[in-house]
Amino acid sequence: MKEKLFRYLSYFNIMHEREDFDTIHTEVEKGVVFKGTNLWVLMCAILVASVGLNMNSTAVIIGAMLISPLMGPINGIGYSLATYDFQLFRKAVKNFTFAILVSLITSSLYFFISPVDTAHSELLARTSPTIYDVFIALFGGVAGMLALSSKLKGNVIPGVAIATALMPPLCTAGYGLATFQFTYFFGALYLFTINTVFIAVASLFVSQVLKLPIRTIVDKARAKRVNQYITLILFITAIPSIYFGYKLVQNERFSDNARKLIGSVSVKENSYLLDSYINSNTKAIRLIYSGYGVSDTAKIEIKKKALALALDTGKITIYNGTDKTMVQAETQKMLTEVEEINNKLALSNFALQQSQNQLDSLHRIDSKGKILLAEIKEFYPQISSCSYSVTYIHPDTVKIPIVIYTARKTLNLADRNKIINWTKSRLVNDKTKVYFD
Repeated sequence: MKEKLFRYLSYFNIMHEREDFDTIHTEVEKGVVFKGTNLWVLMCAILVASVGLNMNSTAVIIGAMLISPLMGPINGIGYSLATYDFQLFRKAVKNFTFAILVSLITSSLYFFISPVDTAHSELLARTSPTIYDVFIALFGGVAGMLALSSKLKGNVIPGVAIATALMPPLCTAGYGLATFQFTYFFGALYLFTINTVFIAVASLFVSQVLKLPIRTIVDKARAKRVNQYITLILFITAIPSIYFGYKLVQNERFSDNARKLIGSVSVKENSYLLDSYINSNTKAIRLIYSGYGVSDTAKIEIKKKALALALDTGKITIYNGTDKTMVQAETQKMLTEVEEINNKLALSNFALQQSQNQLDSLHRIDSKGKILLAEIKEFYPQISSCSYSVTYIHPDTVKIPIVIYTARKTLNLADRNKIINWTKSRLVNDKTKVYFD
């Protein structure tokens, strides 16, 4: 039995996979440096993450986290504290501070020039850290340092970069600066601080578990002070997140109970729940019913169910979607709209009739010219065409027909006079003007 137990426990042994101490130290030192390639990769990662937040694209944000080199100096801080390598610690802190400044400037510039300044869900998710973010950073940091110290690194480090999400909070902080929304800035910066501190603590813990050698001889008093500072920083960082985590749990519990209440009161006295609204921050619930609404008795029943679900009945508001006054108002509104539509329709019909009259008039003018040509050709076959139009003489608005005949051969004066007289008689208008072409 003991042998089986020891055999199973051996599965958890990581010492035989531990990398050489000097190799671990070299890897940590390389990750701390922020210049040249690392710096450019960081700026590109920041821009990619900013675009992802701007587009509300989770895939793009994940891509930015994969290429981010920010884990290096954080691991360096934890490792240097565990090994009392204060020179490396100062170097890691210096480079990490420089990386943060570059990241904030880059993301702020992007969001300042970006035409899209809407705070999407991916961005808002980085402004309200809780105790759960502490756990994510802590366990992610443990996994990252284990991978860094192992001969079998695999694909753990990219996964840790995604899980701990260092880039999005920095970009969100940059968004807060660019748009002067300091609630976003401080919320995101706090989340980034949580991730940083607890990843570093995880690295420190793993380094101690792996018994990485101390690089500097320190007296017990100084070591004690270092441990006290670490403990103080942990408490200062974690306490607000505990409060936010508590609020998150309370809000989720309220929302869950509110949804249960809404599901149980969807139908009351032949009135149907048209709409509902839940505000988890103020713990308020709004119910809107159809028809003439629910009676006072039904409202009391609703509030009894709310009490059973530990909901504050004083913050439950019940509205009727329609009442008699609203029905009358809506009816009057409808009648007014119908009247307006009828008036518009009448105007449209009048305009249509006017247009039709104009068309008919043009058609009649066209037909009259054809009739004149057909009749005149019976007597004068040499006439090849006839043009008929109407003009008006103002200010008396006298209607004057105008007729133009075209002949293949020149007509003599007598024939022209006969045609003129015939045309005036045919049109029953002595003012008719007749011309020959």
